[in-house]
Amino acid sequence: VNLLNNQQVAIKFEPRKSDAPQLRDEYRTYKILAGSTGIPNAYYFGQEGLHNILCIDLLGPSLEDLFDMCGRKFSIKTVVMIAKQMLCRIQTIHEKNLIYRDIKPDNFLIGKPHTKHAHLVHVVDFGMAKQYRDPKTKQHIPYRERKSLSGTARYMSINTHLGREQSRRDDLEAMGHVFMYFLRGGLPWQGLKAATNKQKYEKIGEKKQLTPIKELCEGFPEEFAIYLNYVRKLSFEETPDYDFLRDLFTKALKSMNEAEDGVYDWMLLNNGKGWEGDQDPMGDMSYGDNGHMQSASQQYSSNPLHPAGYLHQSDRHGRDSTQRLHGKVQQPAGLVHSNSRMKHKQSTSRGHGQPVNDQDLLRDPAYNRTAPNRAEGGQALDDAQKKQTFLDKLIGV
Repeated sequence: VNLLNNQQVAIKFEPRKSDAPQLRDEYRTYKILAGSTGIPNAYYFGQEGLHNILCIDLLGPSLEDLFDMCGRKFSIKTVVMIAKQMLCRIQTIHEKNLIYRDIKPDNFLIGKPHTKHAHLVHVVDFGMAKQYRDPKTKQHIPYRERKSLSGTARYMSINTHLGREQSRRDDLEAMGHVFMYFLRGGLPWQGLKAATNKQKYEKIGEKKQLTPIKELCEGFPEEFAIYLNYVRKLSFEETPDYDFLRDLFTKALKSMNEAEDGVYDWMLLNNGKGWEGDQDPMGDMSYGDNGHMQSASQQYSSNPLHPAGYLHQSDRHGRDSTQRLHGKVQQPAGLVHSNSRMKHKQSTSRGHGQPVNDQDLLRDPAYNRTAPNRAEGGQALDDAQKKQTFLDKLIGV
């Protein structure tokens, strides 16, 4: 919370000694995209103890969270309206000379409830974003092969699996896979088993290549198949026709005699109260892993709480990854419940594609410089003082 104006923000953390720090570059990307529709404002990047921190707008739940709330199926109408918004967001990023490279439902969030942007789809987490052309000359990056995989295997394009340099077409193909995931409730290449991650990614890529688009999109408006055929045929440097793609989804809606009225499936939950209808109205939410929502109201009580946001830790394989500390939606900041309904969302059967085997950061002595020591169940020492010190450093946010 900005104590000067009571504005709530989300805070992302990463270790300062991370092998692959991303927050500084992510902050720069937010500044490049500043003012664009559906892009959160970034207020501050700096250091706090042994961590880098990034402060950005507080938003609502991710599309993956909403997908869960809706029984892991979205209606065609909802997917069409989501698709048009996602296309607009990615077009904005592309027009700023960037490709996103990590399309997945977890990274698209709606706005805070009871605000004018409550159902506007936002994009977060630009840690994988890359410049694909020179901003001045518009010179495109060269085509290359034998590139290492980057992104989320479940949704990434076939060309990415084949080790080809990514460009705008790959963002759009990955979005097509997300659309079908929402419509079908899953994708044919989910749940594949292999001895190693490398072999698993190869299996996923092979299954994608062997699954005909017609079969993937069977039972749904033909416009979804037309979309995937179009984006898979784009050349490496080709500028996509975003208007054509949006018009496809408008046609799909008209063919069903549905109106684009802005009423999404999650708005009909809880007898029309919406997704937040069964939540504690006193709380607010912030980002967990890759932009997911968790509680964010830094109104401290006698309970030992952690600063809201991302808590990064290296997993057992040495990769820098992000651990979500999910409590119940709409609870005070950072309070971790063992029975959280979000607790198991790192599994391969859910939205993240690969599990993250992080250790609990609550047991990290380095972090306990700014957070209370709960590893042994003891009371926090100078709890209020430590938290106030942390907030004092953010007062200019």
